[in-house]
Amino acid sequence: MTVLTLSATAWLGAKGSTIKRELEASTQLVPKLKEDILQNRPADASSVVDELRRHTAAARDAASDPLWSLASATPWLGANFSAATEIARTADDVAALGIAPLVKVYDSVNWDKLMPSASGTDLEPIRKAAPAVASAAHAVRVSAERLDGIDAGNLLPQIAGPLAQARQQLGSVVNELDTAADAAGLAPGMLGSDKPRHYLLLVQNNAEARASGGIPGALAVLTADKGKISLASQTSAHDLGAFTPPVAVDAEQERIYSDRLGTFMQDVNFTPDFPTAAATALNMWEQKKGERLDGAISIDPVALSYILDATGPVSLQDPQLLALTSGKLPNQLTGENVVKTLLSDSYAELNNQKLQDIYFGSVAKEIFGALSSGKGTAKSLLDGVGKGVDEHRILLWSTGSNEQSVLNKYPLSGSISGPSVPAAQFGAYFNDGTGAKMDYYVKRTVQLISQCAVGGYGTVKVRITSANTAPADAATSLPAYVTGGGDFGVPPGTAQSNVIAYGPAQAQIESATLDGNKVPFGAQQHDNRPVGTLTVRLAPGQSSTVEFTFGKIVQQSQPEVVVTPTIQTLDKVVLPTESVNCGTGG
Repeated sequence: MTVLTLSATAWLGAKGSTIKRELEASTQLVPKLKEDILQNRPADASSVVDELRRHTAAARDAASDPLWSLASATPWLGANFSAATEIARTADDVAALGIAPLVKVYDSVNWDKLMPSASGTDLEPIRKAAPAVASAAHAVRVSAERLDGIDAGNLLPQIAGPLAQARQQLGSVVNELDTAADAAGLAPGMLGSDKPRHYLLLVQNNAEARASGGIPGALAVLTADKGKISLASQTSAHDLGAFTPPVAVDAEQERIYSDRLGTFMQDVNFTPDFPTAAATALNMWEQKKGERLDGAISIDPVALSYILDATGPVSLQDPQLLALTSGKLPNQLTGENVVKTLLSDSYAELNNQKLQDIYFGSVAKEIFGALSSGKGTAKSLLDGVGKGVDEHRILLWSTGSNEQSVLNKYPLSGSISGPSVPAAQFGAYFNDGTGAKMDYYVKRTVQLISQCAVGGYGTVKVRITSANTAPADAATSLPAYVTGGGDFGVPPGTAQSNVIAYGPAQAQIESATLDGNKVPFGAQQHDNRPVGTLTVRLAPGQSSTVEFTFGKIVQQSQPEVVVTPTIQTLDKVVLPTESVNCGTGG
């Protein structure tokens, strides 16, 4: 009996070593697989997948051994054998049902044909790939759910550790595959594979802040027809005039942001909720232009600079545009000079709003022309657009309810509530109160200060510091169109901002301070999220710090903050969360 026990133990030990060795070998192949895909080496990626599958199959085979299965049924230790079996089985399922089909699809797609071009984009490969991507995402999601169902409470550290690691890795993969499946399902239709799609393009001007970025001064209709992108019907928000009576908007948001939301196209994005702004903008467009559109796209000059980084410089060709600038502004725009040219230099050289709007719109048309002509590589373009999306500089809304229900799952939608919004999300948003373009000179930082409180509720402060970096003589050295010239009651050179902070759903806003002193503030609700508003006025060289305190924070996840995109990069605006007075019992 002792000999049998020792033999069985040795046999199980050998099988355990095999499972561990084969799974570790498969894990080590993942970075190479990612690199092959990123570097567009489909043949190499396929070879790596074949090797990966050999390792996961060997691990699964070892975990299917009859003696191993018998050990899984024993009290106490049996749970560890069962968990190891499930990890091996999951790894093999992910490799066979998830990774292998995806790489096969990747290998079959001609990526060069997916690049924008003057003749359009071949969208058929994406359409054909969509079912395989969706199937792979489903297979990996089911595997992840199996691992999540394992009770790790009584497992040995040697099993609990790999289980936790596998759960973390699969969770990330599930999210990425779900995103890929949704993109593959939406992209062909939204890019006009079946019929042309027409979107209102809002070019947000960060020099005059709005909650989702900047004033949508330049407008155009972007048409996507079988992947070919073109711009037409260029105009400005100013030319649409005022809407009397105002376009109907959500009453809750109107209380926070006034009926200007529905009165002026320039103010539709006073609200940080892009679906509201987009729907209002399309309603206005239809009333004034008699044209019903399929959705709205928002982009800002910083995102345009990311696209130019990918496409390379764009030489302005429009004779009207060249005559307008008369050599005062660069004829060639790059990722390095486009932001300063659009948001600063153009105001110094073009002396009225109409000319500036024409210039703004024409530059956007030239850049989109370069994008649709096929300049740049697929990877560089995807990197540039992805960066713009990550920084909330590119937003998308569709009139199709099915499409929008998918978009609502992602930050690309610009929603302030719903599935794309984490439970512990805060917001720091800015609306210009100067009536001009002084936000080009306002530099900001945002930080969350997390504190623990008695009774299980946490407290979080949203700290927003703003500084007016305009020259001391801004009142006279900057154009009146930039300073506002005092037309709206703000002294020239001074920057006035309406600062808005959002807390998580069900939290409460308790107080606000300005430079350490408690001050009155506006307190409202938006989709069950508490909202605080405060007006800050800064003379040149002046800085100020606002803190909004939110209490009754029930969410246990790490707090994060979404901030209005400015000309600053996010890593310079959003500071790391600081935790204070949080002991182990908090």
